[in-house]
Amino acid sequence: MNSKAYSSRNVNLIQVISFLKDRAGADLWVGVDVGKQQMQVVLNWAANDFERPWKVNNPSQVRLLVEHLKQLRTGRKLVVAMEPSGTYGDVLRQACTDAKIIVHRVSPKAAHDYAEVFDGVPSQHDGKDAAVVAELARLGKSVPWPLIEAPQSHQQIEYWVDRMDAQRRLLQMWCGRIEARMARHWPEMLGQLKTTSLTMLNALIEYAGPAELGADPEAAKKIRRWGRSRLSDEKIRRILDDARHSIGVRQTPVDQQRLRDYATEAMNAKLQIKQAQKHLLKLSRDIQPIQAMKPAIGNATACLLFTYLGDPSNYHCAAAYVKAMGLNLIERSSGMYQGKLKISKRGSSAVRYWMYLAALRLVKKTSPVRPWYLKKKHRDSDEAGRALVGIMRRLGLALWHVAVMGEAFDKKRLFPGKRNAGQKDRVSFAAQKGA
Repeated sequence: MNSKAYSSRNVNLIQVISFLKDRAGADLWVGVDVGKQQMQVVLNWAANDFERPWKVNNPSQVRLLVEHLKQLRTGRKLVVAMEPSGTYGDVLRQACTDAKIIVHRVSPKAAHDYAEVFDGVPSQHDGKDAAVVAELARLGKSVPWPLIEAPQSHQQIEYWVDRMDAQRRLLQMWCGRIEARMARHWPEMLGQLKTTSLTMLNALIEYAGPAELGADPEAAKKIRRWGRSRLSDEKIRRILDDARHSIGVRQTPVDQQRLRDYATEAMNAKLQIKQAQKHLLKLSRDIQPIQAMKPAIGNATACLLFTYLGDPSNYHCAAAYVKAMGLNLIERSSGMYQGKLKISKRGSSAVRYWMYLAALRLVKKTSPVRPWYLKKKHRDSDEAGRALVGIMRRLGLALWHVAVMGEAFDKKRLFPGKRNAGQKDRVSFAAQKGA
């Protein structure tokens, strides 16, 4: 290929009329590689008929680019194609949608896989990426992607989901710091309570360490009030005894201030999560997919899946929905992984985190899923990770059937076991391809 094929020109220097000679009525596909500060734009008229890339500053030259596209569109079909690049391409999407220019989306995976097919080398760079996107759009490997404003209720759900997950990440960070300091100054307490528990956080805000708690004659009453009915008298006695005889490193005033501040921040994050979940409960009452998934995974997780993945009915099968979660299996053959199956981890990590929490809830002692979980865990040398991923994958299949097919969620159908001879065959969650 010509070494100058990908050398770009600034969009300010472009004369649109120079591209229209002898191309009357010819369809045009425009590939855009979106960057934070700059875009590369390539025109594709037909197979092996490309123009050199245009360099467009983002967002200052977007209006000029759209004006050029409007001129090119006259008398022909014109499609602007781009990859989903976070929010950096939304300005161009909106401008094109407002100008009645067709916008399509090309899968980043498809663009990556097609790079070597395109010009014989696997390398990728901005100019080539734009050309690959245009080529895939011309070949029909793209889908419409106009910027459409979501209903107000959906926007509100998205806002509170974002707030809930952000506070969850903050809670996780602060609790990690609390645990590190507790291991140093009050290690016995970690064996009694979780760092996320209200009793633990209230105790740290009130006392900031074992010495003050052990010296307070009213400590038992306070702990009982914080723990309510979840703490037995025996456990309260052990907490007090551990505080009075802790072997942790003695705290300085700075150490106490640090733990108190960490606990205060964690408590605030925990309260913000609860507030967000209350709002989501009200906002999602009339949204059918969320209500359908709610009995299986809870309202908050259902809202998060709806926000990140959209309506499950937009997916043609259950396996496609699981794939969007990043829970489909792919073969990894690099480094220490040779031919092993791993989940793809595509899409948002928040989806997999909340699905992981849902899987943990399904393996409680009274759950019919627990026997399968224990057997799988035992086969994997008491490693729980694979068993939980297996439950997440089956749960993803079940959610599609619940939301799209209208089936009632039944934990027993996740792992139904072997059928008896002569039993009538019926579709179940576990029988879906890719389970």
